[in-house]
Amino acid sequence: MSTSRKLSREFYSQPTLQVARRLLGMHLVHLDQDIIRIGRIVETEAYQGPQDQAAHSARGMTPRNAVMFGPPGYAYVYLIYGMWHCVNVVTRAAGLPHAVLIRAVEPVSDLSGNTYGPGLLCRAYHIDRTLNGADLLGDRLWIEQPESAQPVRIHSATRIGVGYAGKWAGKPWRYYDSSSAYVSTLSASQRRRRLIAGKEKRA
Repeated sequence: MSTSRKLSREFYSQPTLQVARRLLGMHLVHLDQDIIRIGRIVETEAYQGPQDQAAHSARGMTPRNAVMFGPPGYAYVYLIYGMWHCVNVVTRAAGLPHAVLIRAVEPVSDLSGNTYGPGLLCRAYHIDRTLNGADLLGDRLWIEQPESAQPVRIHSATRIGVGYAGKWAGKPWRYYDSSSAYVSTLSASQRRRRLIAGKEKRA
């Protein structure tokens, strides 16, 4: 890994919707003991609290979401349903609780199991709450520019599982690479077709 390819603090301090789009195609990397696990980010969701009622920060700071209120470029990892971890990147300035959820990645190296969904990808990466608050400019968990970037076809849609958030539920703040077979909302048949098309293209 080249240190120069790690995304900078300035990258994460940009407007949150911009970060959510620009993360597509980047590589999420976890140094898990001696194993470097890598995936290409293909789906994200932006959360812009405290006004955004779908954001964990909508009701203010708690021990669970405190990382969201800190400086940009840190990992916010939480547990849902008692079994699934989800990893987010904190954006904007300290005190403004915004974050981008990583929803899906395409496996690049040493990822076993499905990676199309925030809980699934964390399981494949071995990401859990021990990484909550990790500096994304550090040496355990980071995001980097790939050596050779693949084209990204960016589309947007509403976020998943936020029907409780009133008008905020309709915000088109989920971004995804529409050419990827690993977008979380694809049906099994759509995923299969895209995987086959990808193999044919590489042949």
